[in-house]
Amino acid sequence: MSQGVEFNRLMLEMRSMQMDAMARAKPVETPQEVGAPSFADMLGQAVNKVSETQQASSQLATAFEMGQGGVDLTDVMIASQKASVSFQALTQVRNKLVQAYQDIMQMPV
Repeated sequence: MSQGVEFNRLMLEMRSMQMDAMARAKPVETPQEVGAPSFADMLGQAVNKVSETQQASSQLATAFEMGQGGVDLTDVMIASQKASVSFQALTQVRNKLVQAYQDIMQMPV
């Protein structure tokens, strides 16, 4: 029952936003601001950052396993958890993007 209420509220908000957008005068199309990153660039940077975090965690774990000096177990565990959390966050963002895409594709035209 609550899912239906949430869906109805979401649909009302979307319709309200659509009406607001349609009520505004369409601005003259201008090129994207110089230096403003696109969504694809930002997403790519996020993926690269997660990859770097995972590689750093792996290198730290390998250094600890090899017995290199100055590598503490707590640092290895913290780096491992940071890599895990960043990957999980990226996975959730991906899931939300896929769900949004599917929702848009299922909307009647």
